[in-house]
Amino acid sequence: MKISIVVTTYNWESALACVLRSISRQIVLPYEVIVADDGSGEATAALIRTMAKDFPLILKHSWQEDIGYRVASSRNRGIAAAIGDYVIILDGDMMLNPHYVADHMHAAKPGFYVQGSRIMTTPDFDTDELLLKNRQPHFFTKGILKRRHTFRAPWLAKLRLKKTEGRKINGVASCNQGWWRQDLLALNGFDERFTGWGREDEDIQLRAYRMGLKRRDLRYAALATHVYHFKLDPTGIDPNEQWMHDNTRRNIIACELGLDNHLRDFLRNPLPDLRIQTQ
Repeated sequence: MKISIVVTTYNWESALACVLRSISRQIVLPYEVIVADDGSGEATAALIRTMAKDFPLILKHSWQEDIGYRVASSRNRGIAAAIGDYVIILDGDMMLNPHYVADHMHAAKPGFYVQGSRIMTTPDFDTDELLLKNRQPHFFTKGILKRRHTFRAPWLAKLRLKKTEGRKINGVASCNQGWWRQDLLALNGFDERFTGWGREDEDIQLRAYRMGLKRRDLRYAALATHVYHFKLDPTGIDPNEQWMHDNTRRNIIACELGLDNHLRDFLRNPLPDLRIQTQ
């Protein structure tokens, strides 16, 4: 199967460069990478063009205007531009173990989406070790949480996947997820009424359950390290809560403002492979 990786980003070139390098070093390469850019400046575009010169797989750049935090729309544009059978959704601050893509391939199963985990870091973590030296953390590394997530054990991962099939599990996070693209199309992707930080990933999970999809929980495989940054938790009343209640009340499956807004654009004007443009 062809795997497309959609990487979200916004004005953090050092992290994005590290993510792209970690993708290029996979033991099983995906078919393509789409950088889903939520309005970054020219420095990000220049970085992607530079990396495209010797990138080992198709590299595309989707950009939208910077008019606030619109990660739902950004992800939808990346999914709409993808041509793979299976889409891995990844945040632009997640550094991948070399077996990451292969592990997601083993976890993919029709009728399910896959929820991966992440190695969480704290302010005590030496970010330069990861961003500049590409040194992956291990169990005894200073400044990480949930140290069990540093272990890769494929046989344990397989058991965990079977154990969690069909069970509704808390802790959804779209920073590390795998979806069949046809399922994302049926859901119409992420609801673009969700702007600002949070809840759009919980919403798509609830709509997936209403459609009949189940979740497989991937642990001890597809390891990824989340680089520490200030968390953008909303304060006071969460403006996205109303959209969660609205979709639940109306039993919505396919959201009304979603990725279908972008499909026609990319059918007319497919995103180019930047490797070709930089030759």
